[in-house]
Amino acid sequence: MKTFLTILGCGSSMGIPRADGFWGSCDKNNKKNYRTRCSALISRGNNNILIDTSPDLRFQLLKNKIKSISTVLYTHLHADQTHGINDLRVFFLNNKKKIDIYADKKTLAYLKKSFSYSFKNSYGYPAIVKANKLKNIFSLGFGNELIKFESIKVIHGKINSIGYIFNNTAYIADCNQLSRSNIEKLKNLKYFIIDCLQFKNHPSHFSFNEVLSILKEIKPKQTILTNLHSNLDYNILLKKVPINVKPAFDGLKIQL
Repeated sequence: MKTFLTILGCGSSMGIPRADGFWGSCDKNNKKNYRTRCSALISRGNNNILIDTSPDLRFQLLKNKIKSISTVLYTHLHADQTHGINDLRVFFLNNKKKIDIYADKKTLAYLKKSFSYSFKNSYGYPAIVKANKLKNIFSLGFGNELIKFESIKVIHGKINSIGYIFNNTAYIADCNQLSRSNIEKLKNLKYFIIDCLQFKNHPSHFSFNEVLSILKEIKPKQTILTNLHSNLDYNILLKKVPINVKPAFDGLKIQL
């Protein structure tokens, strides 16, 4: 059975264009420059595993015609990765079953505090999600739809973020530093989806040159750049990258 990864959103924290209509350096006539906040979907048969619930989740699900969500994996607690959690409600209503979510301790604590109604029945509304502690090695799904994962802790400024390795692929949407053990685990992947915020250095995200430096060491077959800021126009970025590196765009779907 085939496994697919869909980039639901590849934009930085305010998206492109921003809420005030600002496009930055991006050509607004290129549809690939329209970027919603970062989120991704791993699908194998009916096993649909969502990575992060961005504030744009409803639009992303509609655009990609996603009718079910099996599980949610979170990378970290920032708003651009979590504040679309309410859009999971429809899948609870459809299946009459809480959706399992997995996250590190700090992210679960943030979600339970900020979206308590999602975890406990309140004001006549049922809870829609079930919190689960994230393990280093785990599997999701059953039978031939099962997908094996490894979670790795990466540095994202002053906090940790979680990267996920599965099907010889890694997804790391928010990061500015990888440990030596991380680098060893990421070597020779088929696909490497990695944070690349902008050309200038940033205190909590990889820059363009930093990503290129990492690629020389881990040597993935294909790299996809995500979490792209408004100063990274798709076509301009495409001209600057090596042949096996591509900028992400919303709706990009690859077979793993």
